[in-house]
Amino acid sequence: MKDILSSLGLEQSNSGGFCGEWTGSGSTLEVISPIDGSVISTVQQVTEEEYDRIVDKAHEAFLQWRSVPGPHRGELVRKLGNRLRDKKSELGALVSLEMGKIHMEGEGEVQEMIDICDFATGLSRQLYGLTIASERQDHRMMEQWHPLGVVGVISAFNFPVAVWSWNAAIAAVCGDATLWKPASQTPLTAIAVTKIAQEVCEENDVDPAIFSLTIGQGSKIGDRLLHDRRIPLVSATGSCAVGYRVAQVVGKRLGRTILELGGNNAIIVTPNADLDLALPGILFGSVGTAGQRCTSTRRIIVHESIREELVSRLTKAYEGVRIGNPLEEGTLMGPLVNLNAVEDLQNAIKRVQEEGGEILYGGECLEGDEYPGGHYVKPCIASAENSFDIVQEETFGPILYIISYGNGSSSRAESVDELSEALAIHNDVPQGLSSAIFTENVREAEHFLSARGSDCGIANVNIGTSGAEIGGAFGGEKETGGGRESGSDAWKAYMRRQTNTVNWSKELPLAQGIEFS
Repeated sequence: MKDILSSLGLEQSNSGGFCGEWTGSGSTLEVISPIDGSVISTVQQVTEEEYDRIVDKAHEAFLQWRSVPGPHRGELVRKLGNRLRDKKSELGALVSLEMGKIHMEGEGEVQEMIDICDFATGLSRQLYGLTIASERQDHRMMEQWHPLGVVGVISAFNFPVAVWSWNAAIAAVCGDATLWKPASQTPLTAIAVTKIAQEVCEENDVDPAIFSLTIGQGSKIGDRLLHDRRIPLVSATGSCAVGYRVAQVVGKRLGRTILELGGNNAIIVTPNADLDLALPGILFGSVGTAGQRCTSTRRIIVHESIREELVSRLTKAYEGVRIGNPLEEGTLMGPLVNLNAVEDLQNAIKRVQEEGGEILYGGECLEGDEYPGGHYVKPCIASAENSFDIVQEETFGPILYIISYGNGSSSRAESVDELSEALAIHNDVPQGLSSAIFTENVREAEHFLSARGSDCGIANVNIGTSGAEIGGAFGGEKETGGGRESGSDAWKAYMRRQTNTVNWSKELPLAQGIEFS
């Protein structure tokens, strides 16, 4: 552990604020590893006065950075990506140590940072506007995009570095500065990444305050960020309850938000599915990151005719999942992030049974020398109805609900017509992030992707709900918040659009043919 910390410039006690210089004289935050319950390190959180200085410095840095040509901004982000490549193994290990992901997933998250830096570098030369036909002779209309300001980034514990990069890399090439408020469970990864960004900026004579950091209590520092008119855009990742709060506070001051909130993601498995393909997709979606992804698979909506076979094969696969220290080779599922998460899972198991459901596999807490810290559980499979109150909620842990549709005696051809029933179940939850269908039938696949199909922001065919690539815009609908981050044209959220009209004639005609003389 000491080697991992020292390789990333982390100490036994670390300052929790950065704005070109490190600061932090507030209360001490102990960072506890979910692997064994040990204290990794401590962080001195920022005070409200220090927060204000950090935002002022970030804004000053933005005023300079916005005038740097886009391709030069992209060059800085390219160098940041290269430095992250150099530190991929160490950062991946720190993600595992602090959050509990298996090492392969920890490194995968760092790879997301590298990938988005590559994407943003290319984007820096493609911040395109439009030319627009004017109704007035000898007039030119166009639109252009300008930097917005300081972007507040509130990230969650389950993706302690990737979510920041989706925002920060894109914001940087757009000419913005970012102010990062990470989750209190995972502040060390934020400090380590900010130190890397600081080094890259200083080596290239760029004010490092364009990548500022504030670690502090959500009730004080987080709330201050939401009310702060110096921050025109707040990107927040978290629960739906957090999203409601962010939307209300930032919206009241007419600020902008990008909300990436909860998911209640389902996979529809039809009789026309290749179960050999579906099984690993379901397993990774439900067990990966111990079920603590917003895109984790929560519900399996399976045709009655293949339910028994799928559950049997899925149970056998669950029995083979190696649970333990996420830094050890061969581990497929590490611990939950803390004891509260364990309690939430146990409460969900109790509630599904009280509502008439049945536990088909797992759910037990794991104890003993092999499972120190008390954060380890067996992943759970439960038989349920979509109407159960607990199924309508997102339990942030490895519990998977099996829900049936259709008639057990239906033929494969008849089952195509029953897909509407599966879709009605699928869409009947408040959240709308990620979704998938496994089928070899083109009619079923196209129906799922149509306007009458999945109501989620992400809809996949023959792959699971989890593991999105950075090239597409990431986000969801309904209580998931409607935000979009990462690829496609998500960059537009980080800029302000300006429409321009240039009159190069000697006349002054008005639009719509209005005469005013």
